[in-house]
Amino acid sequence: MTSVKMVSEQEATGRVSEVYEEIRSVLASDSVPPLYRTMAASPAILEANWNRKRAIMDEPGKLDSLTKHIIAVAVSATNGCHYCTEAHLGAVKELGLDDEAVVELMAVVDLLSGFNKFVEGLQIGPD
Repeated sequence: MTSVKMVSEQEATGRVSEVYEEIRSVLASDSVPPLYRTMAASPAILEANWNRKRAIMDEPGKLDSLTKHIIAVAVSATNGCHYCTEAHLGAVKELGLDDEAVVELMAVVDLLSGFNKFVEGLQIGPD
């Protein structure tokens, strides 16, 4: 349960309704994800974050979509965000990773998370 009331698609008006329509179109979805419905409590925050997501994740850049979503899985899993981990795991699978590759990805996350804790705990610095 969220701490603030989500703005349902039926309640959306003005700019929120317009952003919702763009979200559904870009995501090729019948509904707006809860993340954005929660952000819509502040229309300016919704629009800013949707535009940021589009600029970083959707626009062409030096990193391809698969790489961006692999990074998103790693960060989301490390931060313990089930919502984002699930969303980006779905994306990497749609972009071609099979189950073996997903397990390898999570093994890398696990390995580096452990190494990070080891280095931080013992305050090991680089040479």
